[in-house]
Amino acid sequence: MRLLIAGGAGYVGSALIPRLLQRGYQVDVVDLFWFGNNLPPETGLLSKDLFDVTVEDLKEYDQVIFLAGLSNDPMAEFSPSKNFIYNAAAPAYLAYTAKKAGVKRYIYASSCSIYGYTVNELYDETRPVASSYPYGISKLQGEQAVMNLMDEGFSVIALRKGTISGYSPRMRLDLIVNTMFRTALHEETITINNPAIWRPILAMEDAITAYIRAIEAHESISGIFNIASGNYTVGEVGDLVKGGIEQQLGVKIKLVIRHLQDFRNYKVCFEKAKNVLSFHPQHDIRAIVFQLVKEMEKFSDWENPVYYNIHMFRELENGIRSYELGAPVGAGR
Repeated sequence: MRLLIAGGAGYVGSALIPRLLQRGYQVDVVDLFWFGNNLPPETGLLSKDLFDVTVEDLKEYDQVIFLAGLSNDPMAEFSPSKNFIYNAAAPAYLAYTAKKAGVKRYIYASSCSIYGYTVNELYDETRPVASSYPYGISKLQGEQAVMNLMDEGFSVIALRKGTISGYSPRMRLDLIVNTMFRTALHEETITINNPAIWRPILAMEDAITAYIRAIEAHESISGIFNIASGNYTVGEVGDLVKGGIEQQLGVKIKLVIRHLQDFRNYKVCFEKAKNVLSFHPQHDIRAIVFQLVKEMEKFSDWENPVYYNIHMFRELENGIRSYELGAPVGAGR
């Protein structure tokens, strides 16, 4: 099977693609390599804007996986207009082009952010979504667009993922567990802005499993699936990160608890993914921290802007060329 992964040189793709190659898939990536290229040498590379991808480009692929776009709230709020182009229009265009090219399946990286603010309820895929901020709205628009293209000959799977954390060769330190890990080791402090807020957390290892299960699902399967390793309050996340670091490294970490308002609060049910895709998460926050400790020498230059998507995006928007960057559409997240 031949796969094309849009944004495959990003945080998720750089960890996922080696596993796909191990399973015997032929994998090509379309990306503009904002953060460099950490992919295995046998990965096929296509360096171009997603909006320049044509039907002819996609005719040889069995499946297309969309991992591109702007990846978080700070990027979306910094440039709302580009957020809606890259997170809504780009996946829609690529899915439309893939279907015309005869691709059999399209997998879209959606987000649990689309649920917005919920109050002490466990949300499944049938519940209404109520995001009122640019990132969540754009991810929902992209999801709705690609799902509208689904039919008997074109399977579409949208994975509404929780906040991913854990190690990747293209590392990020701007995600909840990774951020707490970084501040704990760099500043000996973990700051929790609202301990009561709920978040679904997704370990990188479980994210990889979810994409493999989607790729290898029966051709008749389409749909929207919540994907998470578990639901945690932010306060609990802080306690678990603190405890894991102290246990493994023997250092003392200080907790700073604030009570700031947050417009995101959601916890999700992922039974559908278990029952339909056979997705069974195996990693909790302790496992994420264990993995980060194991790999920490590879990303311990804490201030490197390459680990923070908003820093790189600002440099791009401001025309700073301290890194070799191209136009943003298609860059891995």
